[in-house]
Amino acid sequence: MQVRGESEIMTSLSHQDQQRSFSLQDLLVTHLDANVHAIRTATGGSCDIVYRDLKLVNGIRAVVVVTDGLVDMQQLQQFVIDSLTLDHTFESLNDLPFEMKEMPFPELLRQSILKAGSVEEHSRLDQTLDALISGLAILFVDGFDRAFAIDVKHYPDRSITPSEAETVVRGPRDSFTENIRTNTALVRRRIKHPDLRIEGHRAGRVTMTNLSILYIKGIARHSIVDEVRSRLRRIDIDAVLESGYIEAMIQDNARSTFPTVYHTERPDVIAAELLEGKIAIMVDGTPIVLVVPALFVSFFHSPEDYYQRADVASFIRLLRSIGVFFTLLGPSFYIALTTFHQEMLPTQLIVRLISQREGIPFPAFIEAMLMEITFDILREAGVRMPKMFGPTVSFVGTLIIGQSAVEAGIVSPAMLIVVAFTAISSLVIPETSMSMSLRLLRYPLMVLSGTFGLYGMMAGIILLTLHLCSLRSFGVPYMSPLAPFTEEDAGDTLIRLPHWAAKKRPHQLSVEPNTRNRTPKPHPEPQANPNEDHK
Repeated sequence: MQVRGESEIMTSLSHQDQQRSFSLQDLLVTHLDANVHAIRTATGGSCDIVYRDLKLVNGIRAVVVVTDGLVDMQQLQQFVIDSLTLDHTFESLNDLPFEMKEMPFPELLRQSILKAGSVEEHSRLDQTLDALISGLAILFVDGFDRAFAIDVKHYPDRSITPSEAETVVRGPRDSFTENIRTNTALVRRRIKHPDLRIEGHRAGRVTMTNLSILYIKGIARHSIVDEVRSRLRRIDIDAVLESGYIEAMIQDNARSTFPTVYHTERPDVIAAELLEGKIAIMVDGTPIVLVVPALFVSFFHSPEDYYQRADVASFIRLLRSIGVFFTLLGPSFYIALTTFHQEMLPTQLIVRLISQREGIPFPAFIEAMLMEITFDILREAGVRMPKMFGPTVSFVGTLIIGQSAVEAGIVSPAMLIVVAFTAISSLVIPETSMSMSLRLLRYPLMVLSGTFGLYGMMAGIILLTLHLCSLRSFGVPYMSPLAPFTEEDAGDTLIRLPHWAAKKRPHQLSVEPNTRNRTPKPHPEPQANPNEDHK
């Protein structure tokens, strides 16, 4: 590809054009070299901006400008360059068919010469630059004050792979990628309905990151959709590199430990949330998609819950509830019982615990704090280590440090069991941000239990409950449908009703009428009379 140097462009410009200072709001001019020089000046002579000189019919000069690495070179050659230089057999405008002679030259290019799927016209420099850095090929034609933006973009991305953070035994294996168009296609594949709306937005003054808002018209509440648009428009930041930037700037209560924005990388989860009336926010460059409004109970649901029988899913959810209890209150409960309320334990158990604590130099509170901090450090080390070493380091380190601490008389075996079971219980929470929130809250509850016993722990639980009930996510109560209690929506909380019994969408999220299922209850067919078959 022939690249035009800056000196070549400058020599073809008049002295007046060279002295001109270009603004991004400027309109394009009819002088080809002036337009190319404006692009060159605006991009600062970046080495990945490539220029190709062409000659069209009647010797008309043209220049194609592309961003190297963001375009499909094969499509560029086939649908743009070959179309402009080889595909037409006429050598002058006089050789054109009569119906083409009557067409303006820009229309002739768009309709008869260029064979790319999408061709747009831009008259301003900022619009042209935006198209160029987005991966479109820009065609300047001498004598025309417009640029043609030709869609031949091809972003480097990875293939669709199974989710590593949200694994399931039964269910789809695909997950989102860093390409926002691939991600919207994965959702379109699951919801083949014209009411699925995908709105484009941008955030980041420098990065100009593409965003997409997804919702289903007629299901999602208009007030919630308008609130999402409003919060995204208020974002004024120079860079958005991941969806976490957006999450931090649109969440309802930035001081709360609990997440009020749900996120996932599974297309089936996004499809299910959209069908309930929620809104998804996709950010280009990350596979993590945000979902609002977020309800507290949703963070404890796994996509696999909806692919299994209702009784199995309900049993697993009850197990998760027990795991949540131990994750939040396990060490605190043990500290309170062994420090302040020994009379609540059976005599044989308390005698055994006292014998184990002989020679331990620390009270139960300090003992638990040391072990919790150690386990959290090992967990973080396992995540940050290379994948081939992480699980081994985490598992072996836990065994060695735990056994050594017991043998050295720093901690008791009972405390080691409690802390280890608490760490394992935190893994049953499907959503990582909620798991991290509960892990953080475990420390102040341990302080309350170590200071005031069960009374302090209960006071902490009451404060947490009041805080949860005060939270809202985009106007929807965070504890819905538990507080305020909605009987029709309670069938998908701690337990899951069969699909045929879930007749309504969540009242707080969807518009009326919110009926989504009219399937009758399955019932066995009456047994056929075997004598009738012989007749």
